[in-house]
Amino acid sequence: MIPFRSQPQAPQLRDGYHLLADGLLPSAEALNRLLVAAGDQPRQPERWQRVLELSVWHLGVAGPDGQLVGFVRATSDLALNANLWDLCADPADPAEAEILAVLVHAALGRLRRELAGCSISLSAPPQALAALERYGFAVDPGGIRAMGLKLEN
Repeated sequence: MIPFRSQPQAPQLRDGYHLLADGLLPSAEALNRLLVAAGDQPRQPERWQRVLELSVWHLGVAGPDGQLVGFVRATSDLALNANLWDLCADPADPAEAEILAVLVHAALGRLRRELAGCSISLSAPPQALAALERYGFAVDPGGIRAMGLKLEN
């Protein structure tokens, strides 16, 4: 019998931070504030509404003041492919690395449980690479790189 590859311990958020699951939709304003802080472009509220409706789920992290400080969402064809989008954490937050680690761990765990067998792709900021690799994500496996098209608002 071949033993399972040992997995690193699940990351923990600092006191006062909370992982948020699907039940609560973050506002477009909160999502845009987070995107802009992470160096991305804001989106129209209607576009946020649409992408959240088309997502199979999303996760967020609320800071001690209740403000959204981390986010990731998933889409899938529910057969072969799953995609993680908008993975980000507020770079001004002192727990940025922990937030990214928790989001990556929770997202990959959920994909493994709910969409086992799907290949996973994502676009991630450089700050997330350490967490992705730590939790088993192969960055550019075999030199294969993904391409993406950025649509303007």
